[in-house]
Amino acid sequence: MGTQIDTRIDTLFLSEPEMIAAGVKDMNACVDTMEEVFSCLGVDDYRMAGQNNNSHGAMVSFPESSPHPNMPLDGTDRRFMAMPAYLGGSFNRAGVKWYGSNVANREHDLPRSIHTFILNDATTGAPLAIMSANLLSAYRTGAVSGVAARFLAKEDAQVAGIIGPGVMGKTALAGFAAARPSLNTLKIKGRGKKSLDDFISWTKATLSQFTTITVVDTIEEAVQGSDVVSVCTTSSAGVENYPMIAPEWISPGTLLTFPGCANLDNEYLKSGKVRMVLDNRGLYEAWLEEYAPAAFEQVGIIGNKFLEMERDGEISPGSVADISQIISGDVPGRTSEEEVFVFSVGGMPVEDVAWASHIYDKARELGIGTTVNLWETPELV
Repeated sequence: MGTQIDTRIDTLFLSEPEMIAAGVKDMNACVDTMEEVFSCLGVDDYRMAGQNNNSHGAMVSFPESSPHPNMPLDGTDRRFMAMPAYLGGSFNRAGVKWYGSNVANREHDLPRSIHTFILNDATTGAPLAIMSANLLSAYRTGAVSGVAARFLAKEDAQVAGIIGPGVMGKTALAGFAAARPSLNTLKIKGRGKKSLDDFISWTKATLSQFTTITVVDTIEEAVQGSDVVSVCTTSSAGVENYPMIAPEWISPGTLLTFPGCANLDNEYLKSGKVRMVLDNRGLYEAWLEEYAPAAFEQVGIIGNKFLEMERDGEISPGSVADISQIISGDVPGRTSEEEVFVFSVGGMPVEDVAWASHIYDKARELGIGTTVNLWETPELV
């Protein structure tokens, strides 16, 4: 008599409060997890979408005008996006983040983007979990700046500068703090009193190591004298819209992370006075293919500028390193107290897979979440 095969498939649903209970805001663990992600990237043990297996994802965008009354129209951050990936290593799972984004959401006290994540078994494709993913996405993004700080910031860093006091700014600061507990002073540049007040309240409640907090009026003030800086602004496409960081503002030894749109002078990047580091070269190569010939004009993440300058012969091959090469020791990290680093943060679905996998395992261990049955046996095979 043959062995009975179990065809039942259950999936775990995790709401945002349940994600919190399972540890989605544990920044120390998230930084450790993102470091492991980069180690997987360094040995090519991953896949994302696109022909080069490195695409950020598939985007649905909208026209400036439409004869259809219900068609959404183009606007700042107006899109739908699917971000699928497989990640190997200890994770060995796949997944996809799906989100809609509309800056007008804030008028209704909603986040700009609303995220959902599906985590899948890498062998069968069965959905292991369906998750609320706003915090998942925010914390993995901030943790990437934390990995950069762990390997590139000065050991005794004390002053952090945050440009853009939104969600990205909060988690970038938390990532910095996890990697460099010596940080104790914060400078914040923002546009509105409400967001600044909220950021300060959040920092005092969440990151008690910051005993001095100052709101500054200019980007220059936020950068000058800071040991670590994160530029977390969102901008419309077009180089003229990206904030420019002037070289003379940057102190010796500073680490700057750019999860948001920003620009640096070409001559400065060619000068040899700054080391340029990417989260994953393949991601920017995919963007250069998708948005040729001017990816940085369309996607204002500084890594696109690095590779465009390399393509155009303005900087030599080898001038731009991957963080995985520094983690592995193939490329040296900080070699002096004076070195300046600029780290580009593009955001990748492999990071979502990793952090979702960690939270799923923790939720199962703690008995958190609601189990939903997909089927006992499939109707069609």
